[in-house]
Amino acid sequence: MPIDLDEALKAIAHPVRRDMLSWLKDPQRHFPDQEHPLEIGVCAGQFDQRTGLSQSTVSAHLATLQRACLVTSRRVGQWNFFKRNQAAIDELVRRLGEEL
Repeated sequence: MPIDLDEALKAIAHPVRRDMLSWLKDPQRHFPDQEHPLEIGVCAGQFDQRTGLSQSTVSAHLATLQRACLVTSRRVGQWNFFKRNQAAIDELVRRLGEEL
């Protein structure tokens, strides 16, 4: 499914969301203390700690990235885990290169 270019650009327009995508590129480095295996993703609570923002603000940022298809999520019990959607990010970069 092709990404919505406008939605993706809005999602990466905020520096916190760009930071989140950057951290997800190398989760072992940025979230070494996570109790759950990083293979399932990074727990939303880890972003709360790393950003210093409230849970609701972090959730809103993650939801924006998810709507833009730049991250995927997986619910395990009461926790939500997030991973980069590298294919969508690659498509975004490709389309920007073609269109600009």
